[in-house]
Amino acid sequence: MKDNNLYNMMHQLTQEQKSLWRLENQYTKDAKTNPTLKKYWATLAKDKKVHIANLKAMIKKELK
Repeated sequence: MKDNNLYNMMHQLTQEQKSLWRLENQYTKDAKTNPTLKKYWATLAKDKKVHIANLKAMIKKELK
């Protein structure tokens, strides 16, 4: 089961990184005329960065 957990975390890390890229490179640019939405995307991106850091730490721990 350990191998499956590692796979799941790595897969989720990839999905989170893709989502962060979209938030920073597409959604924020599209919302340039809507300050409320732009702020929302920025907040979501900040949260994604925390999730990514947490996943990286858990993966590193799992690999030891």
